[in-house]
Amino acid sequence: MLLEFTYPDATLIAGVDEVGRGPLCGDVVTAAVILDPNKPIEGLTDSKKLTEKKREALFDIIKQNALAWCVARASVEEIDKLNILHATMLAMQRAVAGLSIKPNYVLVDGNRCPNFGIQTQAVVKGDLLVAEISAASILAKVTRDREMVEFDKLYPQYGLAKHKGYPTKDHLRAIEEHGVNHLYRKSFAPIKKLLLI
Repeated sequence: MLLEFTYPDATLIAGVDEVGRGPLCGDVVTAAVILDPNKPIEGLTDSKKLTEKKREALFDIIKQNALAWCVARASVEEIDKLNILHATMLAMQRAVAGLSIKPNYVLVDGNRCPNFGIQTQAVVKGDLLVAEISAASILAKVTRDREMVEFDKLYPQYGLAKHKGYPTKDHLRAIEEHGVNHLYRKSFAPIKKLLLI
């Protein structure tokens, strides 16, 4: 059940979410979405609770019906330089800055918010509770998952299409066997450990 968040004077609420904090490789991807109250979208929820087919369908519906949306990212290099938390915050700022309409309120999934220069609130389990954040989580997840599928075609030995870069047993075994390439986050413990061997 999605809650309706109402704030005084907040007419343009942007929802923000990220995907890809936990994986060992690839960018962290964020999205910001301002929904159109006159075009409600059915079926929005946490992207992880949806089937891939449903996410793909909603991905297009959100892009067509939202007042504004933006997908942004922080690169593997930025993650290694800043750490994953700061890189995620930077990517969130980029997503909000990239919106074609400036929101007057921002709701962020989780318990930390970067500074957007706009009134902001963190919402724990926001991707389940706030339609705008659900929409952002779907855009970010579909974008990142598609990238992992593309990388899988280039580097099939890692199985990226299957685990999407998360540290599964198979994935860790594949990295041990085939080594660390430029997609990997060298600051992450399992990768750091392999580089020291």
